[in-house]
Amino acid sequence: MTADIAVVGAGLSGLVAAATAYAAGKSVIVLDQEPEASLGGQAHWSFGGLFMVDTPEQRRLGVKDSTELALSDWFASAAFDRPADTQARAWAEAYVNFAAGEKRSWLRSLGVGIFPLVQWAERGGYGPQGHGNTVPRFHVTWGTGPALVQPFLAKVQEGVAAGKVRMCFRHRAAALTTTAGKVTGVAGQVLEQSTAVRGQASSRVTVGDFEVNAGAVVVTTGGIGGNHEVVRRQWPGGKAPAEMLSGVPASVDGGFLPAVATAGGSLINGDRMWHYPEGIRNYDPVWPQHGIRMLPGPSSLWLDATGAQLPAPLFPGFDSLGALSHIVATNHGYSWFVLNRTIALKELALSGSEQNPDLTGKDVRLLASRLKPGADSPIQRFLDKGEDFIQASSVRELAAGMNKLTGNQLINAGSLEALVQARDRQVSSGLGKDPQLAAIRAARRFATDKLMRVAPPHRLTDPAHGPLIAIRLSVLTR
Repeated sequence: MTADIAVVGAGLSGLVAAATAYAAGKSVIVLDQEPEASLGGQAHWSFGGLFMVDTPEQRRLGVKDSTELALSDWFASAAFDRPADTQARAWAEAYVNFAAGEKRSWLRSLGVGIFPLVQWAERGGYGPQGHGNTVPRFHVTWGTGPALVQPFLAKVQEGVAAGKVRMCFRHRAAALTTTAGKVTGVAGQVLEQSTAVRGQASSRVTVGDFEVNAGAVVVTTGGIGGNHEVVRRQWPGGKAPAEMLSGVPASVDGGFLPAVATAGGSLINGDRMWHYPEGIRNYDPVWPQHGIRMLPGPSSLWLDATGAQLPAPLFPGFDSLGALSHIVATNHGYSWFVLNRTIALKELALSGSEQNPDLTGKDVRLLASRLKPGADSPIQRFLDKGEDFIQASSVRELAAGMNKLTGNQLINAGSLEALVQARDRQVSSGLGKDPQLAAIRAARRFATDKLMRVAPPHRLTDPAHGPLIAIRLSVLTR
C-alpha cells in the first residue's frame, strides 16, 4: 500500500493527524491493530477533560488566569531537569500558548462544546513555586470523550468517502521500514477479523503481512497502561506495587515502542509515568483488571494501608503522584478513603465517559440530579455493588469491615476512632489547626466546588450524615 502519510494508531491523536493531513490534500493510511469497534482508542472512554487557560468559562466563575501563571504552574509540576527535556520544555511553552490562545475557538468551530463549570484538578499545596494548578483549568467536554473524538472522526470518514483516506483495522504495525537511513514506511501483520466490542481483548492470530510505503509516518500509539509488565519495568526505582488495576484496555500495550527505538527514534522519560492512586474495581468490567479512577473532593480522610493518615498536603485531589509515591513506599499497593454518605454523594465522581451518562449523553435533566443525588446515581451503584466499598454505623464497625475486606488486621479500630474523633473536634471548634479543613473551606470559595464538589465541613460521625464509608483504593495504571 502507498500513501503520502501513514498514521500508526487510530486513537484521538491518530484521528487528528489523519484529519489534518486529509484537509491538507494528502492521501492517508491509518493502521490499527484493533477492530473498528475500538476506533477512537482511549479517548472514547475518557472524561474529555481539556487544559485551557484564561477562558470565558473561567472568567464567569471569577477565576483570574493567564499564560504566565499557567506556564509557571506547568514548569513547577514538570520539574524539567534532564538534557532530553529541552524539547519537552519547548513543547510545553507552545502548548500553554495554544491552550491560552486558539485552542478553545478552534474546538468550538468544530462543534465541541464546553461544560460551563470548570473543575480544579491537581491543587498542589507546596507553596507558590510548587506542584499544582493555582486555579481551576480542567474544562470538561460537553459529551465527554466521545464528543471530542466525533469531529475528527467525521473528517476522517469524509476522507474515506472521498477515496483519500484508508482505514486499515486489524493491521498491527511491527516495524518502521527505512531506505538510505530515512523512515519510508511501516510493516507488520494482518490479524484475523474480530467481533470484540470496544475495549474487549481481541484475537492476536495473524493471517498475513502488510507493508505501507509513505512520504511520512506519524506514530500516535504509545500507551502502556494495559501492559503491567512494561509498567513494572519502567517504574522508578523498580518498586511497582504487587497488584494494580488497569485504567485502559489490554490493547494499550506499548507494543510499537520498541520498533520506534529500533528505527532510531528517541524514547525519553519512560520512568515519568502518570498513574493514579485512587483506583476502584469496576463491578461491571469491560477489560481485564478494569479499574476506574475516583475523582474526589477534598474532605475524605486519606489513610495508608495501615490506617495512618497521609501527610499534608496529600489530601484527596491535590497531588496524584505525590500520594502515589507515598503509598507505594509503604510496601502496600492500596490505601483508604474514610468519609460518610453526605461527602460521598456530594464530592465523589468517577472518571470516564461511561461513568458520567449525564455529561456524555448531554442530558441536562439528568445532570441537574447531581445536585440532589438520587438512588440511581453512578456513585450509589458502586456503594451498592462495588467490592471496594464498606458502610458502617460506627468507626469500630468500619475498621472491622476494612480488615475483613483485605484479609488482614492492619487497621486498629482504636487508632482509627481516635483519628476520626480528633478530626471531628477540629470541625466543632469552628476554626481549628487542621490544614485539610483549611483547604476545604478555601475550596468552597470557588463556585463550582461549593455547588457540586465540596461538602460543608461537618463531623464525620454526625448520624445525620451517615453511614460511615471506607473505600479501598488501588493503584490504577493510566
